[in-house]
Amino acid sequence: MKFSDLKTSGHWPTLLTAFLYFDVSFMVWTILGALGAQIGSTLHLTPEQKGLMVAIPYLSGAFIRILLGMLVDRIGAKNTGIIAQLIVIAGMTTAWLTGLHQFSHTLMLGLVLGVAGASFAVALPQAGRWYPPNMQGLVLGLAGAGNVGVVIDAILAPRLAAAYGWNAVFGLALIPLLLVLVVYMIFSKEAVVKVKKKTPKDYVNLLKEKDAHWFCFFYTISFGGFSGLAASLIIYFTSEFQLSAVDAGSWAALCTLVGALGRPVGGALADRLGGIRALHVFFIVAALSLVLAAYAGSLALCAVGFFLASGAFGMANGSVFQLLPQRFAKDIGVMTGLVGCGGGLGGFLLASSLGYSKGLTGTYHVGLLAFAALCILALIGLNLVKLRWRTTWGAMAEARI
Repeated sequence: MKFSDLKTSGHWPTLLTAFLYFDVSFMVWTILGALGAQIGSTLHLTPEQKGLMVAIPYLSGAFIRILLGMLVDRIGAKNTGIIAQLIVIAGMTTAWLTGLHQFSHTLMLGLVLGVAGASFAVALPQAGRWYPPNMQGLVLGLAGAGNVGVVIDAILAPRLAAAYGWNAVFGLALIPLLLVLVVYMIFSKEAVVKVKKKTPKDYVNLLKEKDAHWFCFFYTISFGGFSGLAASLIIYFTSEFQLSAVDAGSWAALCTLVGALGRPVGGALADRLGGIRALHVFFIVAALSLVLAAYAGSLALCAVGFFLASGAFGMANGSVFQLLPQRFAKDIGVMTGLVGCGGGLGGFLLASSLGYSKGLTGTYHVGLLAFAALCILALIGLNLVKLRWRTTWGAMAEARI
């Protein structure tokens, strides 16, 4: 499969608008992380409160994804995407006009921002339904590369906050939100495919399958690792190396950029090498890199650790979604919601545990090492399932697993 195949297959305007929708949604989904150091300083938040503040959008988004996944089947991906964008715009407008004056206000905004994080359950199926099975790894990787929005956040949000105040950033974020909404409404289209409407029972039934558990677990680690780091790195760098929020944002952007761009690369590598083999490599690199970051004695070495970890998690995201359509082709909508829910929970787990680790022990070591241990558990899981996967549904798949 080649990039040039995208010219003759599917519908590239929908792929592009799905990317933009996911990108700007991911940007506002993680905006509390980008502003976390400055908001925390103004509101005098503890490390635990900072961790929860940046983690709540992930927890909220994890469950809203399932709701949006069901709406996609009933009113269409495009209508669902428009409604979700309008809710986020309303929440950001309220935050901008009324301000966040205490910790509880940040949590309430975080709950609304979960709708932006749930864009995952809309943008990926909307783009993926236009393309054949052997292109799913690349196509879903490209649509999912909208997570580069977190890099834009890390670069711009602290600088804008330093210049105009962090509350003004919520108002400025409305500009790209509104522009993307208009483009999305004009150019995105529904794929002409027959879709079975999902119900809560469908989710429950799929959760009875062991493979669904494994996919959720693998994505909890891969996406949770990427998003949890993305939300926490600015606070981490300001706390551990006494950087300004602006400088910390630059370092965080450098570390997370490779993860954001790595998603389509991981999907394409999985198409060539097989998703199982690719995940083995990515989880090993992620575990070792987190340990390196935890015990690095200098800013540069620590950044190298987070850079490698973020890249590995990002590519693992693409690899998981190369495998998923091969195993659950008929239930890809439901599984996207379930797996995405797991990813959101993983981001909440990492971001909040880092805050509690810092607050209770004085360092981030426990939080980082615990997540590295989860990467090792994922490796063990891959070894437990790989033979069965390759000799059952994998033997009939149209792509390498």
